[in-house]
Amino acid sequence: MGAAAGRDPFAEAAAEARRRLVAALDAEGALPDPAWRAAFAEVPRHLFVPSYYVGAFGGYERLSRDDPDPVRRLSWLDGAYEDRPLGTLLRGDDLVSSASQPSLMADMLHALDVRDGDTVLEIGAGSGYNAALLCHRVGDSRVTTVDLDTDITDAARAHLHEAGHHPAVVTGDGALGCPGRAPFDRIIATCAMPSVPAAWLDQCAPDAIVVTPLSTGVLRLRVPDARHAEGRFLHTSAYFVPVRGTTPAAPEPRTGGLPRRALDSDLFRFLLTLASGSLDPYEAYALWQREGRPGRERYGVTVADGRQWAWLDDPEGPYSWTLGGPSDGPIGA
Repeated sequence: MGAAAGRDPFAEAAAEARRRLVAALDAEGALPDPAWRAAFAEVPRHLFVPSYYVGAFGGYERLSRDDPDPVRRLSWLDGAYEDRPLGTLLRGDDLVSSASQPSLMADMLHALDVRDGDTVLEIGAGSGYNAALLCHRVGDSRVTTVDLDTDITDAARAHLHEAGHHPAVVTGDGALGCPGRAPFDRIIATCAMPSVPAAWLDQCAPDAIVVTPLSTGVLRLRVPDARHAEGRFLHTSAYFVPVRGTTPAAPEPRTGGLPRRALDSDLFRFLLTLASGSLDPYEAYALWQREGRPGRERYGVTVADGRQWAWLDDPEGPYSWTLGGPSDGPIGA
């Protein structure tokens, strides 16, 4: 009787929801590293999304742990552990911060190839959940997370503290990194970038790794020194909240006159966005057809002596496109 009286049905429901999420990620093969599997199994995602928005009837519906309706409160808890992104901050009708899809987070964290003792900089604090996973892996003192807005960093810090983690949470311009905490062995971004900020490379330790969304993919760069970096995209698609502030966004590609079958292809739109401003869209379509409709993993990016270019198959090959110059403006998730 005493044991039953001490049960916490809400905590049990949260633990069961977390087990379901990890089982789903396992089934997808998204958690091959036991260290990251343990992080997803033990870090309570629901603490980082006390309320969130999901698409409903052309707009957004808000779910909250403070909802007086127990059915809606259970929907909030179950939704917090579904493998989907969750909007966490709206300004007007614009979504400006979100909690990323857990399977995509797992892909990016595995690509980061974190080792014991590494220091990690996260650009885009968001809800704080990704920072908590990093803290679980390398320890609180080795994690720094940066975001542009005080309301985002204040909320992330509160969520992290509730979950028992205390990394450095910094309000500032993510494009400038965090020089006071550099150098970093690993840098991971959670907002879509038009190019790779020079300050990130300046703050990398030798042979660091940078993982960042770019176009509609995820780029993994090896950084031997501050003037050079190179790497390829992961195979997966990735749609993140765009960089905000004064950092110029990549130009919108022209699509008029392109075949519908091209515009309906996620892989073609990836190339079109990646090469926007450098490659005529009709030339892009002809190239994509001629090269067998390549997947994201065939593309890469090179940074060398102040230049940045994307390429297909070979950084010195015939197909390459200049990316925008290193970003100098503020970044937020």
